[in-house]
Amino acid sequence: MKIVTKAYGPLDIDERQVIQFPYGLIGFEQFKVFALLDASQQPFYWLQSLDVPDIAFVLINPLLFRPDYTPDVAEEDLEDLQLDQPDDLLVFSIVTIPENQNRMTANLQGPVLINRKKKIGRQSISLNPNWRVKHVILEELAALKD
Repeated sequence: MKIVTKAYGPLDIDERQVIQFPYGLIGFEQFKVFALLDASQQPFYWLQSLDVPDIAFVLINPLLFRPDYTPDVAEEDLEDLQLDQPDDLLVFSIVTIPENQNRMTANLQGPVLINRKKKIGRQSISLNPNWRVKHVILEELAALKD
């Protein structure tokens, strides 16, 4: 399948990379079809809208910098994903990269949840008040080393 991406321009992708978000993402509810792409710089991913090429999000696995992270989401959000096995669940955080990249943040309050087998996604709101929308990734990594 040929798509146009924000980061890489035209690109051929495998149909297995396409994720349906029946409710869209928070603030972007009208966009329902995305592709999950490996970014050129690990450990990041791109969540690229297939509806509008200019809509794309950088994602990261939050366990890389917060090993204690659990999304703590509403049961109905998990039911929407139609999970057969807990291992089918992928959890990501949306990353915001400012001009000073040392201050990049991850949104742990609004995890992006994906059923990797059924290719269904949903952005949820964490019920845990300790998770904020802006966790500075490098500060979190530094705290792990202490």
